[in-house]
Amino acid sequence: MQISNMPNLGKVNEEKLNLAGIRTAEELVTIGTESAYLKTKHLVDKGACLHFLYALEGAICNIPKKEIPVQRKAELKSFYQENQ
Repeated sequence: MQISNMPNLGKVNEEKLNLAGIRTAEELVTIGTESAYLKTKHLVDKGACLHFLYALEGAICNIPKKEIPVQRKAELKSFYQENQ
């Protein structure tokens, strides 16, 4: 499956992930949210934001990012702040 067909991710984010070496939805799911975020941030987009991190999580979980559970959002926010 193409990354751009996943929830929350369009062509622009697909291109960023492709440039980071993540080419399919299956690869994204395998690498996981935090690793995909860090890989993209370090290799492609130094300014990757918290909303990109949420978009990755929602895509991997196959849900809109607004439906990510509060506890998981807090974990992701903490992860984001630690990696700035």
